[in-house]
Amino acid sequence: MERYMVSLKAARVNAGLSQDEAAKAIGVSNATICSWERENSYPDVMQFETLCNLYGAPTDCVFLRRKYT
Repeated sequence: MERYMVSLKAARVNAGLSQDEAAKAIGVSNATICSWERENSYPDVMQFETLCNLYGAPTDCVFLRRKYT
């Protein structure tokens, strides 16, 4: 089976969830979800696994890109 990499935002949208719904489901603020999707901050390992489970996406298919300046 071929796998595709998706961003956190794409995984959430594919799961049919709003930022607010995702935030409530994992116990963080809407601003936190927004920050993660904009790559201004990043979830810790446990939060990332919880997000992937919520979004129905395997952890090896969702990427977090680090910005380099």
